[in-house]
This record gives sequence, C-alpha cells and structure tokens, in this order.
Amino acid sequence: MPGRVTPAPYALALRWAASCAVDTPTSARHHLTTAIYWSAKRGRVLVITLRLRKKPVGLLKYGVRKYPATSALLASSASLGWSTLSAELRAHGACETPTIVAQHVEICLVIAGNKNSLVRRNEAGLRQEAIANTGAIWLSPAGVSKNMVINAPVPQTMHLYLPATLFDQLEHDFNLPVAPARTIRHLAGIRDNVIEQIGRSIISELDNPTPVARMYVETASLMLAARLLQKHSDAEAYTSLESSTHDLDRNRLRHVLEYVAANIKNNITLTDLAAIAGYSPFHFARKFTLAMGIPPHSYISRMRLENAMAELASGKLPLAEIAHNAHFSSQASFTRAFHRVTGMTPKEYQRRRR
Repeated sequence: MPGRVTPAPYALALRWAASCAVDTPTSARHHLTTAIYWSAKRGRVLVITLRLRKKPVGLLKYGVRKYPATSALLASSASLGWSTLSAELRAHGACETPTIVAQHVEICLVIAGNKNSLVRRNEAGLRQEAIANTGAIWLSPAGVSKNMVINAPVPQTMHLYLPATLFDQLEHDFNLPVAPARTIRHLAGIRDNVIEQIGRSIISELDNPTPVARMYVETASLMLAARLLQKHSDAEAYTSLESSTHDLDRNRLRHVLEYVAANIKNNITLTDLAAIAGYSPFHFARKFTLAMGIPPHSYISRMRLENAMAELASGKLPLAEIAHNAHFSSQASFTRAFHRVTGMTPKEYQRRRR
C-alpha cells in the first residue's frame, strides 16, 4: 500500500501547485487575470458562483438583474473553465437591489469591509441589518424573494451561489430532507472561519489559476455545501464520522493511483476518482487526503511534475509538448512554473540529466 507522501515531495507538490500560473491564451483573458489581481489589491468586490454544469449559465444576467449600475462588474471567471464554480468581481457602491427570487443558496462574504456601511435586507418577510465588517457573512436559502439596501460602499465582497443540485450530490453523505437547499438559515453578519478560508482560497485561484484549479474548485464547492448543511441548516444534517474518517483500503487506493498514472496527461476530475474508489466525491476527497497526506489536486500536481521531469530527461519530446502534457496553456508559463519549483529552467534541468 502506498505510504504517506514524505515531507520533501509534499512540500514540492505544494510549491508546484502554487506556482502553476496559467497564461491566458487570449488577450481578453490575460486582461481578466490582471484585473482580478489589481482589484484584489485595491479593495474591490468579488462575486463567486457555484454551479454543477459544464459551463455556468446565466450568471452575468443574474448579476446585471440584481445589481444596479453602482455595483460595477470588474471581471469574471467564466472563461477559466471551472465546472462547479465561476466568479464575478464587482465594486459595490451604495445601492438598493430589486426583489429577486433566486433558485440557489447565496453566501455573501465581506473580504474588505467598511464599518460605516450598513446592509439592510428584506428576505421572505424577515428584516435584518448588519455592518459590513471584514469577515462578515450573509446566508440566504434557495427559493425565497429578497432585496437589500447598502448605505455606503463596501470595498471587497464575495457572493457565492450554490445550486440546489450541489446539495443533491451530498444526498448519500448527509441525512437530507426534501429540498435541502431551502433549509439553509437566513443569517446576517455572522462569522465562519471555514467559509472565509474557502472563499479566500478561491480568490488565490482567481489570481493565479493552476492546472489543477478545476479539481480544487470541485472539492471546495462540496466542502462549502457540506459546511452549510452541518452548521447553518435547519435540517440538522450530519455526516457519519465512521464512514468519513477511515483511510481508503489498499485495493481501492491502488486502483485510483493506477488511474491517475495512466491518465496523467488527460483531464482528471474528482468525480472520476471518486467513482473508481466507489465513494461520493465528498467522502473520497477526505479519505484520499487521510491515506496520502495531501488532497487529490495536490497529488495530481506532484505526479504531473514528476512526469514532466521524466519527459525532459528522456529528451524525446519537444518542450511545447511537455508543457501541454502538464496541462499548461503555453511553453512560457510551464517554464516559469518549473523554474519557481526547481530553481532551474526546463532546458537547464534537461542538460543536467544528460
């Protein structure tokens, strides 16, 4: 049975994952990535939307309908190709939103707050108000009408939208009632370190997208939905600790690792790996991390790095093809990421191995 990853490869894997910045193949997407970076530095607004679709549908229209002209759309992650999450970056000014019935659960997380900004919300007849301090969170269940008034600008806010199908995916992991997305509590100005941590990690992926960002986002969206069901739901959902804390058995783990090795050049999703192991994506992600010491997306990053090193050492493939096999959009972006991790360019590494 494969043992846990040793500290050195583990650190290398994390460095590799953090260094895999993908250059945008089009000038428009290049400007999008730049806008997100500088907006984060200058204190703008980030809107995150989670959906279980190949491509997020209707997110821009929803933002245009909900937010007035004083809430400017700065950037969107729709072009990043994430299958379970997309993002909008917005700068919110003082505004009043129209009344809208959303068919998803909404999370609002204040990244950079304003102690003078009071947010008043009318949701399904429930009136709430809270100061938009940094770290404050608003929760809204699916299927309710709502509107809000912001009396002063909020420098940086992230809105996350989770579709009902995301909660359905957790059906066998939790004791779920009918329409679980409607059981999330109406809460204003609360604190939740887990939600905040997940939100900020998603910002990091927006700033510097990695080749395994899609799998990371797939995992993060499930963790986010699970957190809501466990801590902020009237359904009193729970997960079995016994079923979620045991390591993968030897045979299942071997099948998963063999699949990764055989498909390292292809797109690998969390759902694919979970199906091979015979678990839900939620439980698989936890079990794999316990068994290997790192989450699935970090393991795949490590294996792609090792594969790239082997291809460089063989000298049989052009550098552009090696970069493509490692899921980089260009040879230049691969070279920069490789140098950050190893301290050498791919060419230098290749010369030393000969």
